[in-house]
Amino acid sequence: MLNKFFIEEHVKNALQEDIGFGDITTDYLTDEEDRMSCELNTRVDGIFCGRDVFETVFKILSPDINIKFYFKDGDRIKKGDKIADIEGSARYILMGERTALNYVQRMSGIATETNKYQEAIGDFKAKIADTRKTTPCFRAFEKYSVKIGGGSLHRFNLADCAMIKDNHIKFSGSLTKAVERLKKNISHAHKIEVECDNIEQVKEALAVGVDIIMLDNMTLEQMRECVKLIDGKAIVEASGNVNLSTVHDIASTGVDIISSSAIVAKAPTLDLGLDM
Repeated sequence: MLNKFFIEEHVKNALQEDIGFGDITTDYLTDEEDRMSCELNTRVDGIFCGRDVFETVFKILSPDINIKFYFKDGDRIKKGDKIADIEGSARYILMGERTALNYVQRMSGIATETNKYQEAIGDFKAKIADTRKTTPCFRAFEKYSVKIGGGSLHRFNLADCAMIKDNHIKFSGSLTKAVERLKKNISHAHKIEVECDNIEQVKEALAVGVDIIMLDNMTLEQMRECVKLIDGKAIVEASGNVNLSTVHDIASTGVDIISSSAIVAKAPTLDLGLDM
């Protein structure tokens, strides 16, 4: 998902934002020949994510910086674990420290939060999935982190899948009219998803042959009834009021996907640090 050229371009912009015209602290405290070594450590348990991005920050600043990792993306880390050894130019390690940590703390936090939700689902077939409620220009990293945490990915952008929501239905005149118009225009390679608030909309969505039916803010009883009605004719997604205390019960209704913005938008950063 994260190609090398994409990571490099993003990291260059992040470094330009942070360094600007120079690091006036580090530039005047270090000489070019100064070297240092330090460790990337974790202060909490979690799922590690962002290894390649972390390394890219330092490699762009100085090819002379060497990093030895002891964990890969997706590995469980425990409080006190040493994730990596970093050695090389003191100037560029100090200069890149914050940017590198910003990436890896954020990505590991999302992977960890996603994993909590998927584990809370238990043995039910449902997969936790993300949404488009992401940080502007950071979506690819956030979605990668969801995947590393064991989650499923929803559409990447507006061109990835046709999703008909309540305002689309109101504008079109009806759910049926919206679907029929889309089917005349979109590629055969695209799926159509419809957001349904009640069982009558679910029946209408089935009648026009949509691919995915989202059960939006329904009760557990309503979801069970809709799953039984759909009976495998479409992928069933549940959304709304999804948190760690409700996700297991939602999964018990038999839905295929449970989407939640919380695994990204409310994920805390993982407490990692660079220690000399």
